[in-house]
Amino acid sequence: MEEKNLDENSGSFTCKQNDNNSGETPRSPMENPAETDSINEGNHTKVNEEVVEEDGVEAPPKSASPLASIEKVSEDIDEFLVSLVEQKEKETTSCGVPGFVERFLELMEEKIAKYDAEGKAKWGEVPEEDASFLESVTRISKLMKSLTLQMESTPSSSSEGEEIKGMKDSLVNRIGLIQQRLMSYLEEDFRYLLEESRNNSTELDPGGNQDHVDHKGKQIVSEQHEPNHEKTEESDHDFPGYSNDAILNLNKIAGAMLCGGYQSECSQVYIISRRNALEESLQKLGFEKISIDEMQKVQWETLARDMVPAWINTFKQCASMYFSGERKLAEAVFVEHPNVAAGLFSNLSRGVVIQLLNFAEGAALTKRAGEKLFKLLDMYETLRDVISKLDELFPEECVEELKTEMTLAKCRLGQATISIFCDLEQSIKSETAKTCPRETLEQVFKEHSKFDSADSTSRPHHANDENISDGGGGSNNDDNKEYVSPFAAQVTRVMELLDTSLEGKAKLYRDIALSNFFMMNNGRYILQKIKGSSEMARLMGDTWCRKRSSELRTYHKNYQRETWNRVVACLTHEGLNVNGKVQKPVLKERFKSFNALFDEIHRTQSTWVVKDEQLQSELRVSISAVVIPAYRSFLGRFAQYLDPRRQTEKYVKYQAEDIETYIDDLFDGKPHQPIGKRKT
Repeated sequence: MEEKNLDENSGSFTCKQNDNNSGETPRSPMENPAETDSINEGNHTKVNEEVVEEDGVEAPPKSASPLASIEKVSEDIDEFLVSLVEQKEKETTSCGVPGFVERFLELMEEKIAKYDAEGKAKWGEVPEEDASFLESVTRISKLMKSLTLQMESTPSSSSEGEEIKGMKDSLVNRIGLIQQRLMSYLEEDFRYLLEESRNNSTELDPGGNQDHVDHKGKQIVSEQHEPNHEKTEESDHDFPGYSNDAILNLNKIAGAMLCGGYQSECSQVYIISRRNALEESLQKLGFEKISIDEMQKVQWETLARDMVPAWINTFKQCASMYFSGERKLAEAVFVEHPNVAAGLFSNLSRGVVIQLLNFAEGAALTKRAGEKLFKLLDMYETLRDVISKLDELFPEECVEELKTEMTLAKCRLGQATISIFCDLEQSIKSETAKTCPRETLEQVFKEHSKFDSADSTSRPHHANDENISDGGGGSNNDDNKEYVSPFAAQVTRVMELLDTSLEGKAKLYRDIALSNFFMMNNGRYILQKIKGSSEMARLMGDTWCRKRSSELRTYHKNYQRETWNRVVACLTHEGLNVNGKVQKPVLKERFKSFNALFDEIHRTQSTWVVKDEQLQSELRVSISAVVIPAYRSFLGRFAQYLDPRRQTEKYVKYQAEDIETYIDDLFDGKPHQPIGKRKT
């Protein structure tokens, strides 16, 4: 019969042939020879004690051997693990496990029971306990791995009893359960460090930037925040809210979990924590997580005013700070496992990118309208800029996938802007106005031109832009006529159509003054928008701007000639003196004509609106410069020829100061009020 026995020299089980007459009892794989001999001696002692008691002689007490400490057992485990490695290198095998492994497992089970009953201290409260716990987890993992490999590499033979094989399986299962319980505590420590360190951080971004962001996504710099180059250099090495000690501890725990085969659990905890952190950061930047379907229900004014600027700012912040910070953090925590770090970072960043791209696609799918043109172009340019940096931001494995998805979203935005632009041209071509616009003139322009470039002035020009080339100018640009980009040609054509459309609308006004005022007001609005955008100014060219300015001066002169020059004509001296005497009837008629014409013009034009404050001021100044000096001179020279009482009150309706006050009320949209009814 063949059975197992413990080789006292090696401290492990070896296979040998037993003599049938030996009478020895098979030992468990967890038994120690010394412990077995101690048991046998104990039984023999009991027999002797009974004999001695019968003889009336008391036997001397036998002292028990003390249990090994955790330190001693840990040293034995380490030596045992080294011996297993050496056996593997020498391709030798041993069928047994030392008895001190049993003691080590008992100590680990006691520690687990204590944690279950009393709770484990938070990581960092007792540093010595943290180090000891981490070492224990590492030993258990190595022991589990080594014994499993030993069992797999040792060929099963019929000489090995089923009982011994079952004991080995039971031992491995026991170690696995202990490892699982220890890893569950280590997982909680990992989660605690990730969450607690992040919660204690007051930094908004990975670089330590404590600027806050308003609800429109625009960054506001604190007044007390002074730029510090030294701090900036130091902040480049910081991570998103984690100290160097926290990074070191996270690295240790992550290493222990991955070496123990718990990569999935470790990765899940890390992903959840960092995803929550990123979502909080996006919310602080003003970005709202919204589906494509939900975007179709949001008013465009809300999207344009708040959500699109926040999206642009968020995408830029992610590309410049958050993605690089997350990549550095993952590579530091999983420094020994670069593939794991790359996978986690790719998973996190891709989730954020998908949210941002969904918003872009939702914006591209909204109903086409001219006022959306420049906002969509802003989003298009943001995507274009980020795509050019993808190779620097992301690992090589995921760059192509992200680049493809971003390019698709960019193309959808591009198609939407092209469609809007073509619709804009077509709508101007097909529009035939039959009645004069009744809205305020700026609203008329916005409605019929659909060309509001607000916020477009903040977009930087890119020399390599496929839409607007650096040398592309309008047809009137004398600086460069060699090349005109398709976009420049399209814009120039639209502007020409717009001019034609406005001229057609101006002709609908029977009042020549109002027709010129309409062209002056809208022409000034267009010119200011073109000059306010460096891109549009470069595209249209200096010649176009000079020509438009000259046209505006012409409209201004024509307007003034048709209105206020007529008023001043009432104050002419011609025909008042006959043979050296002032003709009072003619003088009275001149005052009556002036009063009637001034009242009529003021009553009409006080309801006209000029939103451009500079143009409004220029108009008032030019009118005052023409009317007030002429009226003051006429009044000063001829008022004396009227009866100081009745005739003066009847014919001299205004003083020069009254005329100036009335002129200052023009173009505000306020109704005309007679002098006597004006509030003082």
